[in-house]
Amino acid sequence: MDWDKLKSFHAAAETGSLTAAGNRLNISQSAVSRQIAALEQQLGVSLFQRHARGLVLTDAGHTLYRSTSEMATAAQGASAALRDQQDIAQGELTVTAPVAFGSTWLVPRLGRFMDRHEDMRVDLRLDDGENYDLLKLEAECAIRLWAADKADLIQRKLGTVGTSLYASPSYLATHGTPETPEELDQHRIIAYGDIASPMDKMSFAQRVGRDDTEPRKAALLVNNVPAMLRAVAAGIGIADLPDYMASAVPDLKKVLPEHRGPQFDLYFVYPSDLKRSKRVSAFRDFLTKEIEAFRIANK
Repeated sequence: MDWDKLKSFHAAAETGSLTAAGNRLNISQSAVSRQIAALEQQLGVSLFQRHARGLVLTDAGHTLYRSTSEMATAAQGASAALRDQQDIAQGELTVTAPVAFGSTWLVPRLGRFMDRHEDMRVDLRLDDGENYDLLKLEAECAIRLWAADKADLIQRKLGTVGTSLYASPSYLATHGTPETPEELDQHRIIAYGDIASPMDKMSFAQRVGRDDTEPRKAALLVNNVPAMLRAVAAGIGIADLPDYMASAVPDLKKVLPEHRGPQFDLYFVYPSDLKRSKRVSAFRDFLTKEIEAFRIANK
């Protein structure tokens, strides 16, 4: 079977759209359609059912998709291995990281990494879940706030992220400063609004002082931690925020400082197949040094 036809099929199966598949492969929608039609004619089966909502795999399509997924992973692995045979770290490295950590802490420091490794490029994908499968090389390494649970993944603990309750001076001037956790019942609470994400622990402001009762209702639910920071800075209410993020807005005030929020262990994770990767090692070493320097500066 022709590899180009298989690539078009695989892209369409993953995206559920001829247009999206064409965009991924940098070819036209009509070219994708022709290649899939030719593949279906060659195999003598229908691979997709066409619906108004997009493409849906048939049973035969599911069977072929399992095979093309294995082929795509093998091709990505071969490409990564070839890049890492060079004497120096070079080429593209795909990294996934939590939205807040990636956008607030990591991005401002990436210039230093690029200065040290001018032959490398970074494809940074921000995500608060596990939407990028490291074993399928959808990303080659990850910064995560939870430990890996698969045997084929290598992980290194980078540090611990602390959180605290914060509010803006304008909010506290208008609504007063709570002196006890129970007084939070009379305040506007901002909480992380996606219980399916590991980041749902960022609802500490709803739970503190409510051990035996239902969590207090949030005035604002947001499924994005940087947006929570913006909401606090705008004087909307009180939220539990990572301390490293709050330090970027110097006038924010800690609320109930004796009641610390949850802590997150920060891990660098990558597939065991890439344990000799010069690109992964370069990025891991960069992160380790930057986090150590940040820890010392903020003792």
